[in-house]
Amino acid sequence: MKKLKKVYCSISLAFGTVTLLLAIFLCFGQSAYATGANDQLTNDTVQDTRELNPPNTERADARGDRTNGISFMWNNEEGDLSGNIKTLLVLTVISLAPSILIMLTSFTRIIVVLHFVRTAVGTQTVPPNQVLVGLALFLTLFIMNPVFAELNETVVQPLDANEISQEEALERAEQPIRRFMYKEMQRKDLKLFCDIADIDMTGMDLSEPETLDPIPMNVVIPSFIVSELRTAFIIGFLIYIPFIVIDMVVASVLMSMGMMMLPPTTISMPFKILLFVLADGWDLVIGNLVKTFY
Repeated sequence: MKKLKKVYCSISLAFGTVTLLLAIFLCFGQSAYATGANDQLTNDTVQDTRELNPPNTERADARGDRTNGISFMWNNEEGDLSGNIKTLLVLTVISLAPSILIMLTSFTRIIVVLHFVRTAVGTQTVPPNQVLVGLALFLTLFIMNPVFAELNETVVQPLDANEISQEEALERAEQPIRRFMYKEMQRKDLKLFCDIADIDMTGMDLSEPETLDPIPMNVVIPSFIVSELRTAFIIGFLIYIPFIVIDMVVASVLMSMGMMMLPPTTISMPFKILLFVLADGWDLVIGNLVKTFY
């Protein structure tokens, strides 16, 4: 029995060794065949390419170029960018569009005031954030319509017709946006950022926007944002006053009745909603908010 086991083990070891050697031989043979076929195919492809596209002796060698053969080419002799670069720039502007819309338009003031209204009434999630943002967006489009129309007429259409260059388009686009921001900006905020940036304002009349053109946009934009936040908080404070009075009256009544364990907001919220509806609060808030830009 032991001899039979030894014979069986010897035969199994020999069979396994032969199988392993055969598999290794076949693998090396396939690899060599594939390598030879690929080399032949590559040589044929290169030969065909050389026949179709003869080498240009005037073309610079990429190996001796510090740019590794990568370069930007103009679309025509006038210096316009190619279509791919223009598409890249457009996608970049679209990705930054939310920030531009929030920071350079009336959106900031509107959304802050609407959040103050919702908090003052006491409804924490009504209207929801999506509704407030959508309302603020469409109000912004309504308020900024003259500016957008001027941009379309003086910048977008001439640029699309290749009547002006990109640099001139950027210079033209700044003017209507500057006029809008200068009109809504508080001059003390502009003076504050000019002092921080060490900009000499000698000869500049803060009441005349035409004299403020030398001030760069990186100073004008933060001045405008701070002014919008200040104005929005002032409006929010005025909105809070009637609702605070209702809270105080309800809290006093509950204290006089000895109902100190009952939260005053539970009783005051229906009265605040009723006051807001009877006074046509949305019409008053949105109407007067839009009129602050005219």
